Amino acid sequence: MSIGTAALILILSVFNGFESLLSGMLNTFNPDIKVTLVQGKYISKDSINLDLIKNIDGIDRISFTLEETSFFDYKGSQEVGIIKGVDENFVYVTGLDSSIISGSANFDDEVDYALLGSGMNTKLSVNPSDAFAVITAYMPSKDDQGPLGKDFNSLQFYPSGTFSVGSDIDVQYVLINFDLVNQILKLDDHFSAIEIKVKPGTNENTVIKSLSKVLGNQYTIKNRYQQDEGFLKIMNIEKWISFLIACLTLLIIAFNLVGSLWMIVLEKKKDISILMSMGLTKSSIRWIFLTLGFLISVIGLVFGFILSLVLYWMQKNYGLISIPDGFLIDAYPIELRFIDFIVVSITVMIIGYLASLLPSIRAGKVSAFVRQE
Repeated sequence: MSIGTAALILILSVFNGFESLLSGMLNTFNPDIKVTLVQGKYISKDSINLDLIKNIDGIDRISFTLEETSFFDYKGSQEVGIIKGVDENFVYVTGLDSSIISGSANFDDEVDYALLGSGMNTKLSVNPSDAFAVITAYMPSKDDQGPLGKDFNSLQFYPSGTFSVGSDIDVQYVLINFDLVNQILKLDDHFSAIEIKVKPGTNENTVIKSLSKVLGNQYTIKNRYQQDEGFLKIMNIEKWISFLIACLTLLIIAFNLVGSLWMIVLEKKKDISILMSMGLTKSSIRWIFLTLGFLISVIGLVFGFILSLVLYWMQKNYGLISIPDGFLIDAYPIELRFIDFIVVSITVMIIGYLASLLPSIRAGKVSAFVRQE
């Protein structure tokens, strides 16, 4: 029971660690709040009251972004990805500067520079030492074309650096000045999202409610969690499936408890008969064995918690189980949460109760008649 308890705690802790690690990396790319259209893709600046949004209490910075699928070409290497036009506030709204692994984020419209995701940088085989090689982005033209017209608009730019947030974003995104993307798409001051940074200590839900009143129901407003809701849901599903598999293992381990209590019932049949002949009821006999099962489960639970805390400390400080080279971290991340101890305690006690139930029922069926030998 102790080993099973420790296993449950450690499984949940490892998934907690991965969830916090990946969420933390994604948070450097995602804003506190993101506003997009419910239907459609592009929002006109004339369709919103920007002054009312800026006056909402708790909003620190606002950034306008514009995304479009694009075809990239660099010295013969070609790849499909997403070009994202960002303004000068984007770095402050998202904290992207902490994810830059080489070069710098330069979104000045005087020089056509772009910041590439590490995966996109690798797929295009970008050479940082070649200052004269350009990346060309091709996007479908939205104008009506004649027989000699081009179906695509193109934009050339120079790579200024790379960033990494440890997800699919790295292999898809290229960040460039907002005005350049707006011009090539010929959208005339349109954008695809409003990205908002909330002041420290401000309740996000309060800001979201205020935004809903200002913008109406034509817009979708999401916090950080909701922006990656699908990804985090998958993580939680994997976490609890692993937990259920470990519970099944613990249930198999609990058969040892069933066997031990059953043997005690068989060995103590004479003592049970004497107690019943002295007036002890069947329900009291059953309760004795249920209490014994609970006691064994509690002892196993306590020692399991101690074992899990020791292994947690060793993993946290010494990296007991390491990860092969080439990953962002050297050892499996791990994080304890109080709610996990409550869930595991309830689970172990339920399994302990089920394991004690059959022996206690059998003990209650022992006859009060004592055979003389």
